Amino acid sequence: MATSEKVIIRGLTQDGGKFRPSDWAERLCGAVASYGPGRRIIFHPNVRLATIDGVKCVIVDAMLEETNEMLFDFLMDFARDNKLQTERTTDYPTDED
Repeated sequence: MATSEKVIIRGLTQDGGKFRPSDWAERLCGAVASYGPGRRIIFHPNVRLATIDGVKCVIVDAMLEETNEMLFDFLMDFARDNKLQTERTTDYPTDED
C-alpha cells in the first residue's frame, strides 16, 4: 500500500503549550466538513482527527495542496496563526484513528 505524505497539525503551540479550546481539532474538522442528506455531517476525506502521543491532532493529506489549494491554505493558516506545531511526514503513529 502506498503511503502518501501527510501534514500533522498538533494541538501544541510552538513553545510546547497545550492549545485551547480542548475541542479545537473537532471544530477545525467540522469547519471543513459538508452536510449530506438528513443534515448528517460529512467530514472531508483528506482531513481527519487523530491522537498522537496523547495529543489531539488534525491529519491533512498533503495532496490537498494540489487538489484544493484554498482549503489547504485555510488549514495551514489556522496552524500558523495559532502558532501550532506542524510536521510533514509519511510516517505517523496514532494512538487512535
